[in-house]
Amino acid sequence: MTRKDRTEGIYSRREVLDEGERRQYCALQLKELLTYAYRYSEDVKKRFDRAQFQVDKFKELSDLKHIPILKKKELIFLQSMGPRLGGLLTKDLGELRRIFLSPGPIFDPEDRSDDYWGWTEGFYAAGFRSGDVAQVTFNYHLAPAGLMFEEPLRNLNCAVVPAGPGSTNSQLEIMQKLRVTGYVGTPSYLMHLAQKAEEAGLNLRKDLYLEVAFVTGEKFSEKMRSDLEKKFDLIMRQGYGTADVGCIGYECYHKNGLHITNRAFVEICHPDTGIPLKDGEVGEIVITAFNKTYPLIRLATGDLSYIDRTPCPCGRSTPRLGNIVGRVDTTARIKGMFVYPHQVEQVMAHFEEVKRWQIEVTNPGGIDEMILNIEVSNFKREDELLHMFREKIKLRPMLKVLTPGSLPPQIRPIEDKRNWD
Repeated sequence: MTRKDRTEGIYSRREVLDEGERRQYCALQLKELLTYAYRYSEDVKKRFDRAQFQVDKFKELSDLKHIPILKKKELIFLQSMGPRLGGLLTKDLGELRRIFLSPGPIFDPEDRSDDYWGWTEGFYAAGFRSGDVAQVTFNYHLAPAGLMFEEPLRNLNCAVVPAGPGSTNSQLEIMQKLRVTGYVGTPSYLMHLAQKAEEAGLNLRKDLYLEVAFVTGEKFSEKMRSDLEKKFDLIMRQGYGTADVGCIGYECYHKNGLHITNRAFVEICHPDTGIPLKDGEVGEIVITAFNKTYPLIRLATGDLSYIDRTPCPCGRSTPRLGNIVGRVDTTARIKGMFVYPHQVEQVMAHFEEVKRWQIEVTNPGGIDEMILNIEVSNFKREDELLHMFREKIKLRPMLKVLTPGSLPPQIRPIEDKRNWD
C-alpha cells in the first residue's frame, strides 16, 4: 500500500462540518444527553439538583458551564456509593457488554453499541486501511485498552494480532512471520522493540514490514517520532483519550494537533474554577462524551492543553487540541498507566519499617523508567513489596533502598523527571 493511500480521505461526514453546523450538532447532542441523564442517572440528578441546574433551560453550549466539574479522581469514591456504579450508569450492569478495571481503582463500563469507544475515525486518520495486519500490544487483562483499540481496527477491515504487552522476542517473531503492517501501543514500547531488534541483528526496514503505527498512553517527543519513522520507514501518529470516555482526539497526517472527536464536546477550563477559557489559553481538558449509558458530564481529565481552530490542510474542520503540556495534579501516567499517590500509599502501609518513599520517573532513550525510592534500615521484604506493587499499581518499579534521611525533607510523592526534547 502506498503512503498516499494511507494519508488521503475523511472517514466521517461530521469531520467536515463548518463551525456553525458543529455548534448546532453539539448543542442538540448535549440537550438530548442532559435530559436523558437527569432522568435515568441518580448521580447526575443529584449533581444537577445541588447546582440548581435546570435541564429545560439549556439552550446553547455556553450554558454547560453552570454544571459543576466532575474530577476523574472522584469516580473512585462515587462508584462505590451504590448500585449501577453509584448511580453513574443509566442501566444495570448486566445490560453492558464488558466491565473493565483501571488503576484507581476505577471501573470502566462498555455498552453494546458499535464503536463504543469512538476510535475508528482516529485509526483511519492515522493511516490504517483495509487489509492491514495490526499488532496490538496493550493489555487485554482487566484494563480496556487492548479490546478498546481492537474494535476500530475490525471496523476498518484490518486483521488483529492481540499480542498484549508480552515477550519482546515473541513480539518480533510475530511481526516477522505474519508480516505485520500496523503497530498499536505506547511509543516507548515500539522504541524498546526497535532496540531489541537491532541488537538481534535485524534490519528494521528489510526484515520487518511495519508501515503505520498508532501510539497513545504516553507523551512522546518529535525526536522520538522522527527516530522511529526513520528506523522503520513508517507513519506514526498518536491518539489521546481515557479509559472512562474513550477517544478524545487524534492526529492526522499533518500532525499539527489532535483533532477533537465528533462523539464529544470538549472544553478547556481553569483548573481551579472550572470556568471555560478562550481559544489558545492553556487549561484543563474537560470532556462531555455523548454517552447516554455512562454520562460523565464535564469530566475533568487532569491534563493541560489548549484549543486551536486554525484550518488543517487535511480538510477536517474539527477544532484541535494542542500538545498535552502537563498535569493538574500529582497523578502521573507511566507506561500508559495512571499512577495515583494514594494507591502507592496503600501499598506502602503494609511495610511499616519503610520510613519514607518517593516515585521517580525518568525516560532514558525515550523509554519510561519508574524508580521506587524507600528509606529503610535492613530491609528484607523486597520481593514482597515489588509483587504487591505490581498487583496494585499494575507496574513493576526498580527499587532503590536508601538509608533513612537520604531523601530531601520536602518531597513530592511522584517526581517526574522525564525529558521530552
